[in-house]
Amino acid sequence: MTVLSLIVFLPLAAAAVLALVRLPDGAARWAWLALTVADLVLVGVAVAAYETPPDGGLALEQRARWIPSVGSSYHVGVDGLSLPLVVLTAVLFAACAVYALREQRRPRAQAALFLFLQSTCLGLFVAQDLILFFLFFDLSIVGMYFAIAGWGHGDRARSALKFFLYTFLGSLALLVGFIGLYLAADPHTFDIPELVAAAPLQDSPVTGGWVLAALLLGLAVKTPTVPFHTWLPPAHTDAPAIGSAILAGVLLKMGTYGFVRIAMPVLPDAWQDWAWVLITIGVVSALYGALVALAQTDLKRMIAYTSVNHMGYVVLAVGAAGLVGSGETARELAVTGAVTQMVSHGLTTGALFLLAGVLHQRRGSYAMDEYGGLAAPAPRFAALFAVGAFASLGLPAFSGFIAEFQVFTGSIGATPVAAVALLGILLTAALFLRAVQRLLTGRTTGLSVGFPDLHLRETVAAGGLLALSLLVGIVPWPLLDLIAPAAESVVDLVSR
Repeated sequence: MTVLSLIVFLPLAAAAVLALVRLPDGAARWAWLALTVADLVLVGVAVAAYETPPDGGLALEQRARWIPSVGSSYHVGVDGLSLPLVVLTAVLFAACAVYALREQRRPRAQAALFLFLQSTCLGLFVAQDLILFFLFFDLSIVGMYFAIAGWGHGDRARSALKFFLYTFLGSLALLVGFIGLYLAADPHTFDIPELVAAAPLQDSPVTGGWVLAALLLGLAVKTPTVPFHTWLPPAHTDAPAIGSAILAGVLLKMGTYGFVRIAMPVLPDAWQDWAWVLITIGVVSALYGALVALAQTDLKRMIAYTSVNHMGYVVLAVGAAGLVGSGETARELAVTGAVTQMVSHGLTTGALFLLAGVLHQRRGSYAMDEYGGLAAPAPRFAALFAVGAFASLGLPAFSGFIAEFQVFTGSIGATPVAAVALLGILLTAALFLRAVQRLLTGRTTGLSVGFPDLHLRETVAAGGLLALSLLVGIVPWPLLDLIAPAAESVVDLVSR
């Protein structure tokens, strides 16, 4: 078993043990934390062992027979597109385990469920076979459904059901696209590197366009982009804090990761044909998400709509990468920025959702109008929320600036039309500054009176994520050096 398989299946094995063995609540919480830290250490070992493949291939590969009758195998590996997301996943789950150390509602079951969910997320990012990818994609939907329905609040049953139905229907479209790629390949295979090498529908523009449409539909629902985003605000609003952090920080990235891992390199001609559609969707999502977020009075819904905005930047960048004939360097920069944005959004939005969860735990409300002057009774909360807000709006010295600078430099270099989406940054700044004013400044009123400040576990969980965003913003080159060669390979494949 390679280190990647150990990273994926250690949380799953631990989840099975926690589900079967009746540990005391306190022991279950600490066991969850210990296992996420152990998995994070294994991810660190994988990063240390990683060497950029000279041919643009995969590192730390493992292959084993699985379903040979349909050309599907257990095939895992990483490159500069997937390894950053593996690290992000391990970090976010560890932060959530710290945050949940005082959870009182069925902590053993929660620990087992989130360890299971961690395995599905890690498995998807290392999967190099379409059936394996789809397996983890669908299981993550099941895990998040139970996280919302079991530990959420408000109309959690309805929100969980809406999340499940939307994303499951999207996964069916994704499966149709995978079957189309399998049937078009000669010999038939579900292996992603083999499909990339073969580009099976390169000479069939009509069929390739339909297959890409199925893939884009399935991935766009999970991302989500306009108009497939309507499941996201209620799911976030009624999910527990750690559920929202994982949903925004990790699960949304499954859609955008699928663009760069599967759709772009396997269907390069169709991707070029659909480039302007993707650019349009990206610009609309970025502006719509920011405008609707600006109108929110519920903090959690506001943060949820900023995810539509930030993921719109990613879709814009990968769409611009399909404009063959424009500058290749600009297109490579756009893809590098897109992957960096996935990592940055996971860190900053994950922290913001954890902080928003503190409001509901203390006062049972996310309504910003019911608070005011929180900086006086809760200075640690105020400081971290302000830092998270500035990080999310892309202030220099944070990862968001590095990501958005590359996204817009690359996208505008490919097409000046992308500059329209710059308005989203201005709107995001306005909505976060307004939230800071409403919640933190002025006279202490309403639910802010006597508000208990952050506990150590909450400070460590949210503060640790924001510290990593600051680290990436100040010292970005290790992450960028990891991503850039893989981004160059993807752009080369799209241009062939």
